[in-house]
Amino acid sequence: MMARTQITLQPEVQRRARQRAGDLGVSFAEYVRRLVVRDLGNSPAKADPALVFDLGESRRSDIARDKDAMIAEAFGATGARRRRR
Repeated sequence: MMARTQITLQPEVQRRARQRAGDLGVSFAEYVRRLVVRDLGNSPAKADPALVFDLGESRRSDIARDKDAMIAEAFGATGARRRRR
């Protein structure tokens, strides 16, 4: 679902933007949407829930007691992988 938004542009900027949208074969609204999406980049990466599971060998450990540390470790691994790219 989309939310309606109103913007105010200087007349010359609006004219040039409408011309550019026409050159691309899209509506002015679609042109503006694409610009906003491109400026914001990709959606924020979500942590992989699979990292929380299968964190290691059980060896009779108390996962309930150590779960916070294990989850923090899993999310830290996600951040480390993201920085390497």
